[in-house]
Amino acid sequence: MTNNPKRLVRSSNDKWFGGVCGGIADYTGVDANLVRLAVAVGTVLGFGGLIIVYLLAWMFMPRDSTASMY
Repeated sequence: MTNNPKRLVRSSNDKWFGGVCGGIADYTGVDANLVRLAVAVGTVLGFGGLIIVYLLAWMFMPRDSTASMY
């Protein structure tokens, strides 16, 4: 039995734009729509840094290699 640790990766299956929110949801066990809602509400309420954090995560989080590309 192997013990594979969880990795924070962009989701290939549950994505709207870049898979960042889907990846965070998979990692934390939270529904992806709640993560998306939190990012959207936080951005609207003036936490503009969330957009920068999202873009950085999109650039630096690896893509999920276990999901098929097609």
